[in-house]
Amino acid sequence: MNGIRAINTFVRAATLGSLRGAAVDQGISPQAASHAVMQLEKDLGVRLFHRTTRKLSLTEEGQRLFDSVKPALAMLSSALDEARRSQEEVGGMLRVSAPRALGLPVLWPYFEEFQKRYQNVQLEVQLDDQFTDLVTDRADVGFRGGPPPAGGSIARRLVPIQLIVCASPDYIERRGAPRTIDELAQHRCTGYRRANTGKLAQWQFRIGDEIVYRDLPAAICVNDPEMETQAVLAGLGIGQLGSFNATTHIRSGRLVPLLTQHVSEYGMIYIYYGHRTEQSLRVKTFIDFMVERMAGNRNFFLDQAELDAAQPTQRRRATKKRG
Repeated sequence: MNGIRAINTFVRAATLGSLRGAAVDQGISPQAASHAVMQLEKDLGVRLFHRTTRKLSLTEEGQRLFDSVKPALAMLSSALDEARRSQEEVGGMLRVSAPRALGLPVLWPYFEEFQKRYQNVQLEVQLDDQFTDLVTDRADVGFRGGPPPAGGSIARRLVPIQLIVCASPDYIERRGAPRTIDELAQHRCTGYRRANTGKLAQWQFRIGDEIVYRDLPAAICVNDPEMETQAVLAGLGIGQLGSFNATTHIRSGRLVPLLTQHVSEYGMIYIYYGHRTEQSLRVKTFIDFMVERMAGNRNFFLDQAELDAAQPTQRRRATKKRG
């Protein structure tokens, strides 16, 4: 930076024909301006100015340097001004990474709203089920479901992910509803194959203070949570769905939660990013926008009272079917 300041002082002195004028223009003392030019001459090993008591003129070497650096300084000044504007205007490229499972059912409506409000932002969304390293993948903001992201990022909790066993009313009318975890083995069940590992996900249940896991055969297996939700809605089987997929359908009556006393949590949905002191205004604005709309948003999970209220309805339907 000292070298850039010295070159800038040299250019201003050459333009104004005066070191004193260059000093006033830059808000420094005449002595500092003179020292900067002398140090530049010393570093380059050439004299840049002819100096007299009344006049300052460029040497041949000084003229060549002036002609070369003046356009570069103009470009640098323009780039610095643009960088400063990034802290004053919400605009520019914004790269966001998220798992496919969260893309359409959770995040996309808010991405649309943000884009409509801040039309000078070029939003680039990368859906990837692998964990995104923000530095390596050049992303500004990431979203993640499950355990908190590692790697030195700042992570903020948004909403919990509940694992809720669900079936359609049509399925329950045809085949009844399981009353225990063990009875699930007698039913057609959907399965979710994790995209990042290729393994069939175990079903997860809360029993008292413990979390237990079960391997259940899948009558239909998919590697996309939205597709599994559609399979359950269609009555193809019972599925254990993430609350961000299931909540709206449960509240509308299109899905019935089962075994609600055993609902467990699979971590949280997180938003993560680098240190905010290094962020542009567009990144800060996006983070605040998403946190305001998603943190604690009841569209994506059910409280225990709602789950408990659904349990008697489930039992009455199962009893009616057996009768």
